[in-house]
Amino acid sequence: MLTIARALVAQPRFLLADEPTASLDSKTGRYVVDIIQRLAKEEGCSVLLITHDNRILDIADRIVHMEDGRIQRQ
Repeated sequence: MLTIARALVAQPRFLLADEPTASLDSKTGRYVVDIIQRLAKEEGCSVLLITHDNRILDIADRIVHMEDGRIQRQ
């Protein structure tokens, strides 16, 4: 949580979140992405979230799939 706060304290226009739910249980992972989503909306910050966690895809406005380093057609 401290890392999220530290990243947002400077009020960035863009936030890169690389595997923010890694090593977290499902409840804590959901809590983390809900905070990121809420704060991003409140601050007008765009978020690029990279994840392997399919449980959190519902927060995305857009999903881009990659395979073998290439973007897959949607």
